[in-house]
Amino acid sequence: MATYTGISSEAFRHPLDRQAEQALRSLPGFDFVARKFVEFFAERPQLVYLMGNTIQVGPRQYSTIYHMFRECVRDLDIYPEPTLFVEQNPQANSYALGKEHPYIVINTGILDLLSEAEIRAVLAHELGHIKCGHTILIQMAIWASRAATAIGELTFGIGNFVSQGLLLAFYEWRRKAELSADRAALLVVEDVNIVMTTMMKISGGSNKFANECHLQGFIKQSEDYQALDEDGLNQIYKFMMYTGLLGSMQSHPFPVERSQYIREWATSTEYQQIRQGNYMRNPAEGAVDVKAQENGSNTSQASNNTNSEAEQLRRQLEELQREIDRLRRNQS
Repeated sequence: MATYTGISSEAFRHPLDRQAEQALRSLPGFDFVARKFVEFFAERPQLVYLMGNTIQVGPRQYSTIYHMFRECVRDLDIYPEPTLFVEQNPQANSYALGKEHPYIVINTGILDLLSEAEIRAVLAHELGHIKCGHTILIQMAIWASRAATAIGELTFGIGNFVSQGLLLAFYEWRRKAELSADRAALLVVEDVNIVMTTMMKISGGSNKFANECHLQGFIKQSEDYQALDEDGLNQIYKFMMYTGLLGSMQSHPFPVERSQYIREWATSTEYQQIRQGNYMRNPAEGAVDVKAQENGSNTSQASNNTNSEAEQLRRQLEELQREIDRLRRNQS
């Protein structure tokens, strides 16, 4: 397995992740939510809960998983080492949270369903969230959503400030953040088929009928899903599903869509360059800051492009809010 010493998260962070975060931070109400989050949120109670209700992975507890986990931590050059917990839950799921004390929770459903290589991909994916600094925004998104739906004094005054547009922006960013974490998984396992098989199994895998699930069929399904966009009505349905107009608002991209993104990146020059050791490094490690070496005009142009893309995404979110308001008025 490759080890990416000193790698910066910017080396593999998906541009849609970066753009969505910039658009989120620029929206009215974000700074207020950030202040309230810092004021009222404490991560220590959650750690206490996990210590009391799950198994903390270590040299003698799930030793095989612990060994894989430490290799992933090393490969992505993450310090300090996060804490890993296994929770008794049949749902094939995992998550990463925490800022001062980052931690990862992986359900027993994951351990029972996936192979060791696929479990490694899940661990690397969650570590990718920590590496990219996603966890604090994920916690803010969860907290803001819950607070905005509370009533009376339980809202801490936040209900009047968290607009539907801001919540949509949080969810939009969360979906794009998954694309960066998928890239971290690929960097660690070095096999795009393992990453996609993991997505397939989490989508609808079965131990009993595992021999009847085939990756090529899942890839074909992904291609067929993309082809649905040829009909404009299908694009509207996808939009409504992601934004909660049909069902619940989606915090993750659909797995077949994620598989398409990771397949494209696996064949990219950017991925090959990272694999060869040519990647942006953390200045804190004393390595070269690639962006700082670019000439002034190129840096300025890149900054302008990023700002323009962020502004475009912000406008799209505002248009989305207006469309939701219109649909709700028509329904009432």
